[in-house]
Amino acid sequence: MSSQSAARVRPHQPGQAVFRSILPEGINWTPFASFPPAARLAVLVGEPARAGPYVIRVKMPDGTKLMPHRHPEDRIYTVISGVFYIGLGDEFDPETLQAYPPGSLVVLPGDTSHFHWAKSGEYVTQVTAIGPLGLQYVDATDDPRAQHGAQSASTHNDGKASDDGTGAIR
Repeated sequence: MSSQSAARVRPHQPGQAVFRSILPEGINWTPFASFPPAARLAVLVGEPARAGPYVIRVKMPDGTKLMPHRHPEDRIYTVISGVFYIGLGDEFDPETLQAYPPGSLVVLPGDTSHFHWAKSGEYVTQVTAIGPLGLQYVDATDDPRAQHGAQSASTHNDGKASDDGTGAIR
């Protein structure tokens, strides 16, 4: 390799140093403390609790609502399956929900209050963003962490994902 082409090589981001693939059956779905108990999150690429790019998937079972919240990071949602219903604002208003079918892409600027509802069945979205991941509920009493005796998002690490030193989020 010439010195000129070597100078163009950039350092790899976490989880991107070697070729790999993830098949649907290999996705590790786990609970996420900031979500309702039935919802699941899977980290596909990166370390969402740390600075840098990440890709996660979110699975919401039929009927599950995610009350108004915001993220500090800009996010790109890709709808993988089901219909993704999202509304904007500080109050949950089913009349303002927009429906996005599989294959849709939604750009959500950071600090935009929004809410979700798995209104017509389970959905799976893929989120691409630059971490650290953060989630703060507009009304702290909607935060599942507060409902389970944990600190609310407004006092828990400013709503950022907790990092246990391994890059894992909880």
